[in-house]
Amino acid sequence: MSDPTATAVACANIAFIKYWGNQNDALRIPANSSLSMNLDGLVTRTTVTFRPGLSADRLEINGRLAEPPALARVSGFLDLVRALAGVHLFAEVASENNFPTGAGIASSASAFAALALAAARALGLELTEPELSRLARRGSGSACRSIPAGFVEWNAGSTDQDSFARSIAPPEHWDLVDCIAVVAAGQKAVGSTEGHALAGTSPLQAARLADAPRRLEAAHRALLERDFPSLARVVEQDSTIMHAVMMTSDPPLYYWSPPSLEIMKAVQTWRSQGLPCCFTLDAGPNVHVICPAGVSAEVAARLSAMPGVEQVLQAHPGGPARLVSG
Repeated sequence: MSDPTATAVACANIAFIKYWGNQNDALRIPANSSLSMNLDGLVTRTTVTFRPGLSADRLEINGRLAEPPALARVSGFLDLVRALAGVHLFAEVASENNFPTGAGIASSASAFAALALAAARALGLELTEPELSRLARRGSGSACRSIPAGFVEWNAGSTDQDSFARSIAPPEHWDLVDCIAVVAAGQKAVGSTEGHALAGTSPLQAARLADAPRRLEAAHRALLERDFPSLARVVEQDSTIMHAVMMTSDPPLYYWSPPSLEIMKAVQTWRSQGLPCCFTLDAGPNVHVICPAGVSAEVAARLSAMPGVEQVLQAHPGGPARLVSG
C-alpha cells in the first residue's frame, strides 16, 4: 500500500481591505474583517506525503531544505491536521512558489492554503470550504482567503468557528489586473506574524479598527458594482492607514522603500490624468497596482520604466485552492 499523499495548488491573494493585528494570536483570529482578490498564476504547489518510516517532518521550499523556524511552523500546522484525522505519521512536504517568497506578495497565504488542502486530502479528510478556510487560517491568517475563488471576504468573527473566508464574486465578475512592481524580491526582515503581534502597540491601531467596517462596506459595494473610482479611493486609504500603524508600532516597521513611495505618487498622478489605477502594499516594499484589464499593458509598461523596478508581475482574478495530480 502506497504512502498517503496529495498535491494541491493555491493562489496568492492581494488584500483590498487589509488584515493587520489579531484578536487572538494563537488562533489567528483577526482584529478586523478583510477583502481580497486571488491572483491567478501566482501560485504555491505543495505535495504532502505521510511516511511511516519518518521520525520527524521534513520540509523543502523551492527545492531546498527549510530553516528550522519554517519547519517548526509547518510541523505545528501539520499537528492540527493529524489531530483532525487521528493519525500520528510524520510527513514530507515539498512546496514551490513561482513568485518571490517572503517579499510581501502573500507567499504564506498561498503556501498554507495549498498545505491545508494537500495535507487534509492525504489523510482522507473531506472538509467543506469553510472548514478548509478555518484550517488554513491557523497556519497563516491570510491563507484562509486563498481557499475560495475570485474576490473573497474574510469575516473576522470572534471564535475558531466563525472566522473564515467566503467568495463574494467569482473571478469572471470583474477583470481587474494586479500589476506588481517588484522593487525587492528578497526575504523581508520582519515577517507578518511578528508584525501582527506589534499592531496593538501603535496608538493609531484603535482608530484604524474603528473605521474598518466603513472601509470594508465601501470596498464591498464598489467591487460588486464594478465602480473603479470608488474602489481606488478606499483601497489606497486602507493600505496607507495600515502602513501608518506599522510605522508607529513599537518597534516601528518601515516596509516602504524609496522606489515604493515614488511608484505610489506616480500612480496617483496617472489616475488624476485619466488612467484608472490604484496602489496597495502588503507587508513589504513591492507595490501592487490594481487596474482594469484594458489598461494593464499601459500600467505595466509605465511601471517597468520606473527606477528601482526589477520586474512587473501581472495577475488576473484567480480561482480556488485545488487538488492536482502529483
